[in-house]
Order: sequence, then C-alpha cells, then structure tokens
Amino acid sequence: MLLLVSDMHLQENRPALTRAFLHFLKTEATQAKALYLLGDIFNLWVGDDAMTDFHRGVAQALKELAESGTYVFIMHGNRDFALGESFCKQAGCTLLKDPSIIAPFGQSILLMHGDLLCTQDISYQRMRRVLHNPLIKYLLLHLPLRLRLKIANKARQVSKSSTSKKASYIVDVTQQEVVRLMEKHQTTCLIHGHTHRPAVHDLEIELNNKKLPAKRYVLGDWSDQEGWKITLTEEDIQLSSFNFNNS
Repeated sequence: MLLLVSDMHLQENRPALTRAFLHFLKTEATQAKALYLLGDIFNLWVGDDAMTDFHRGVAQALKELAESGTYVFIMHGNRDFALGESFCKQAGCTLLKDPSIIAPFGQSILLMHGDLLCTQDISYQRMRRVLHNPLIKYLLLHLPLRLRLKIANKARQVSKSSTSKKASYIVDVTQQEVVRLMEKHQTTCLIHGHTHRPAVHDLEIELNNKKLPAKRYVLGDWSDQEGWKITLTEEDIQLSSFNFNNS
C-alpha cells in the first residue's frame, strides 16, 4: 500500500493540525510501503537555514517514519518551493521532481503538486518561472533571514488578495494542459493537489493513436478537523477524507 497526501500547510499557530499530522505519521503511515507528500507540507518556507524547533519536530517525525521502514518522498509545493536537501536529510526523505512518474504496481502514475497545470493563471505562472529560476532562487536564499521573511509574508498577502479577485476557472487546472502532460508522459493516471478541490475526474487521452479512458485524482487540503489522502494498492486507487477526532 502507498499513501499520498498534500497541502497540509503546517504552521506553528495551528497546533491541532500539526498534532493530527504527527498522529497520522505514527499510525496509518507506518502501514504503508511509501508515503508521498505532494507539496505545501508547510505553509511557508524561506530556506532550510530558517528551521525552528517546530520544523525540526516535523522532520524528526518523518525520519522516525522512514526508519520504521516506510519510504518517504517529498515534492515541492508553491508555498514550500525553497525546501532543500538539508531538510530532506534531517527528515530521512527523498526529494521528487515535479512532475514525476512512479509505477509501483506496473501502472504508470504521474505525480504533480498541481500548480503547473493552472496555465490560465498567467500572472502566477510568470511569477513561478521567476522564482524557480536557479539564479533567482540562489540569490533569494542568500538574503538575510529577516528580509526573506518580510518578502515572503508580503508575497503571500499580495497573492491572497490577487487570487480572491480571479475567476474560479483561472485558479483551477486547465483541462488541455492536463491532457497534454498525461499524453506526454504516456499515462492514464494523474494525482495532484494544490487546487484544494478534492475529486476524481474522468477524461480521455490519446496514447499510441488510441483513445483511452483516464483519471485525474485531486487531493484536498487539510483543515484543523479533516485530512485528505489517497490510498494506492495493486487493486485500486481510493481518494478519501478522514476526521481527526476519529483518527
């Protein structure tokens, strides 16, 4: 069994959410062969050198899970794109590229955070390309920590204000881009997060000159009361929510 989650947005001022995530790591996740964290694990990340006791606590919990025998994989999200190898080493995790292909049971599955699919949000995609430029990223990570935090908090405020003014379809994935990437990677299954719109979508793609049915699984974000996960077995892929009070 594999487990996939995304968009926990862990932060110090939401202790109930953090407790639920740590409980998930110590219980259900230990039963999985691998755990995939598909981005936005943290609500904000300005560099591995900015880790606090809070971040180190999460890293230690992930490391304990990895040492128990569960492989742990992490993908960057839009909130924690600066998360680096230092954190992964402390957490016993492997950093995945976005997008990545896995084939655990012989079926090719495309994993993404999901923001790359939102191509109609032109201003966001432009900003993303700038921030993911290796030189820009290097320069940002070498600014004084206080300045990095100030820039990140200001960027979040601007982004939140901008997103609230955009039409719903603009900040959702673009269907044509979904199909294009699935055909490019030769897969009929895509799993991603980012949009906070959990669902299973049926679609059709063309592989080897044949029209084939395909599915897109969208993970939900975690609240203080509820989490979302995908359970992947040899027989099935299940998207489900779970209440923390009953976990």
